[in-house]
Amino acid sequence: MPRAFLIVMDSVGIGAAPDAGRYGDSGADTVGHIADFCARERGAQLEVPHLVRLGLGRACYLATGRVPAGLDGALSPGGRYGCAAEVSKGKDTPSGHWEIAGLPVPFEWGYFPKTSPCFPPELVAELCGRAALPGILGDCHASGTEIIERLGAAHMSSGKPICYTSADSVFQIAAHEEAFGLERLYDICAVARELTRPLMVGRVIARPFIGEPGRFERTPRRRDFAIAPPAPTLLSLASREGRQVISIGKIGDIFAHEGTGREVKATGNSALMEATAKAVAELADGGLAFTNLIDFDSLYGHRRDPPGYARALEAFDAQLGQLLGQLQSGDALIVTADHGCDPTWAGTDHTREWVPVLAVSPGTSGASMGRRTSFADVGAACAAHLRLPEVLSGQPAGMLD
Repeated sequence: MPRAFLIVMDSVGIGAAPDAGRYGDSGADTVGHIADFCARERGAQLEVPHLVRLGLGRACYLATGRVPAGLDGALSPGGRYGCAAEVSKGKDTPSGHWEIAGLPVPFEWGYFPKTSPCFPPELVAELCGRAALPGILGDCHASGTEIIERLGAAHMSSGKPICYTSADSVFQIAAHEEAFGLERLYDICAVARELTRPLMVGRVIARPFIGEPGRFERTPRRRDFAIAPPAPTLLSLASREGRQVISIGKIGDIFAHEGTGREVKATGNSALMEATAKAVAELADGGLAFTNLIDFDSLYGHRRDPPGYARALEAFDAQLGQLLGQLQSGDALIVTADHGCDPTWAGTDHTREWVPVLAVSPGTSGASMGRRTSFADVGAACAAHLRLPEVLSGQPAGMLD
């Protein structure tokens, strides 16, 4: 029976989406601008030969009409390649992943205004009352690392957690693991999840950190408290049919643990790819493994670090080459992304972009799958490959057949 492996390169966009202007992102191009940076600033092209062989450069051309520097190889691509635009509103992680899994988001997320304070006072009062808090710090839009550095000492002395948001639909709570307590932070986030649900806020995120003033460091024990998908996804359909599902990285959190099967946590792209390689070796016939690689987004995109992003892409490409060699007859691998986060773009937010869709199955010839009008085509193609009986939103034709 066939197996399916789905890897989301979190934030690896390939050019401004058709509606990017609505989001202030006309001209954004995560991969293209990173490739330009490499050619211009480090004097060496972006080296991602396995992604190029799968058709990344050609996917970029479909999206923008140009092939970025260093991605112009693969005259005979080894996979199906294309680009996809998102139909869900917004440009955040749950929207992108749900749509990839065959469920475009059917509603508008709730966002907090770019004011200070930004949270409704009644929400803050209820949170403090129910969680027995002396108050909160922050109450604004902020970069997580910056606000922890700025308010960490006051947090430790006052016992007030640091609460902040961003352009995404999120309510984030940062607290010191030792001075405040990790489990207490999780408990407060659970209360905040309940309180923000009527506002349709996509995620409440626990952001634990350690260290001393001037040397604070976020830890890998982040936890996302997400709204559950309102309808079946590729994951829940596969689980319902008794198929083995392995969710790697933050997939479990993104889907509120609905149909996510065995959840595997790891810190960093390299460890997550090692977990994916282990899944290739262990996944049962008919199974699905779904991986999110968060470092591209959290460490390099949001922090606007082009050289770091380039190194991360090259390191991923090397591990991808090893993974490709593990695929068995009947396996299908799709590599895609959930949005962009152009490290050369203004601000620190995600960018509304086309994403690459690179599909490979042993014995399948390379060809263009063209421009796809929804990320949901990915989920539909995986469902068709796995011969799941129910139909997801999206058009699978031309992706793996």
